[in-house]
Amino acid sequence: MTTGRGKVYLIGAGPGDPGLLTLKGKRCLEEADIVVYDYLANPRLLQFAKPAAERMYVGKQAGKHTLPQAEIGALLVARAREGKVVARLKGGDPFIFGRGGEEAEELADAGIPFEVVPGVTAAVAAPAYAGIPLTHRDFTSTVAFVTGHEDPTKDDTSIAWDKLATGIGTLVCFMGVGQLPEIVHKLVSNGRSPETPAAVIRWGTRAEQQVVTATLATLAERCQGMKPPALIVVGEVVALREKLRWFESLPLAGKRILITRAREQSSVLAQLLEAAGAEVVEFPTIAFQPPESWEPLDDAIRRLGEYDWVLFTSANGVRAFGERLQGAGQDCRALAGKTVCAIGPATAAALQSLGIRADLVPAEFRAEALVQAIATRDLRGARMLLVRAAEAREVLPEELTRRGARIDVVPAYRTVRAAGDVEEVRALLRDRKIQVATFASSSTVKQFFALLGPEARALLAGVTVAAIGPITAQTAAAHGVPCQVVPEQYTIPALVAALVTHLAPETK
Repeated sequence: MTTGRGKVYLIGAGPGDPGLLTLKGKRCLEEADIVVYDYLANPRLLQFAKPAAERMYVGKQAGKHTLPQAEIGALLVARAREGKVVARLKGGDPFIFGRGGEEAEELADAGIPFEVVPGVTAAVAAPAYAGIPLTHRDFTSTVAFVTGHEDPTKDDTSIAWDKLATGIGTLVCFMGVGQLPEIVHKLVSNGRSPETPAAVIRWGTRAEQQVVTATLATLAERCQGMKPPALIVVGEVVALREKLRWFESLPLAGKRILITRAREQSSVLAQLLEAAGAEVVEFPTIAFQPPESWEPLDDAIRRLGEYDWVLFTSANGVRAFGERLQGAGQDCRALAGKTVCAIGPATAAALQSLGIRADLVPAEFRAEALVQAIATRDLRGARMLLVRAAEAREVLPEELTRRGARIDVVPAYRTVRAAGDVEEVRALLRDRKIQVATFASSSTVKQFFALLGPEARALLAGVTVAAIGPITAQTAAAHGVPCQVVPEQYTIPALVAALVTHLAPETK
């Protein structure tokens, strides 16, 4: 049923690093009812789309097209005529060898409103991540982009190789790795020196980034067997790579790291890992839902005056407590005169955002340490409120009760299994394309094994496994998987720092 004209955004997804998506591209993805995305568009960008948005893969690889180009254009027109906002997510820039011009023509012919959102083209980004500036006043002031794979239906080439060979300082060739010997021949036979520095960059900006440098005379031989996607760069500026190769010097460059935290918790860990050069694969194994009933927490809030202590064991519990507190018409003043405890700095920071400063944060961020910190006080007859997940270890309430405290345990949220893309992660692990798996709680370990099934242990063979603390590591060990990385402090920054230290010998 037609509901009126929609709109199509032709969005450049950039070359692979999700951080290179433009702010406007992100905004358009957030607005879209359907996202139609390519092979070269990083799937992590789909997280910016609305949960209810339809996601449709139409990727094209050499010799393997999920959907022919003509059908992609028809799809965009049809969905827009349904009144949908369509985000067409294309690798790189849609108007630089992305066939975005053809799709825009189809939309214009059909009278469909559209906008083009430029992206960071691989022609610029891949050489930049390889340490190759395309222009440099000491080397060249001219650069040209050319395709190495023209329309096969054309009778004659439209590329003036005789002029490009000697008239352009830096030449960037798209989709040319399969025709590399022929491209080299055309340049050299038209006057380019065979000693000209040249490079092939495969999967630029991604964990698999591979860079081969040589001269024009030796490049084809050195790149035998290399497969797309790859760019060819020819010019004197290639010689600067050895001095400017910054990306590969990042401590986690070349590592693809699996994050199993809940989606709403993963951003800080992802940002820290990406800042260290890693590529992140988000696979949320858990999600957070409200408790079966809010009544126990609401009742405790109504009776806050009865408690001497209020204990929080997670930032999620703090957030839920804060929302119910405000819903009851109260604020942080309701905790005046009470001793407020947080199990760790993240929980303390969540309290601080509510205007509440934790009186007690143990040096070691787990229940046993919190018990020890509290037990230095006289707890006989003390009234305590423990705000936590519906299912959690009983160490804290049992030990505090044994020391004479009267403790009420109220659930603020439930931890449930998330519906991540199991088959995608299974395939990445089978193909050995994930080098590190991280677990930030015992729940993430349990649900990972539940989601991956009997094959999970074998899939993690050879993968560096990192746990945020000893309890999580023990849970992994109980599933037959040892953890190679466990930080001394049980925080996300410490986990990333421990990974960097552990993997440093591999990255030097």
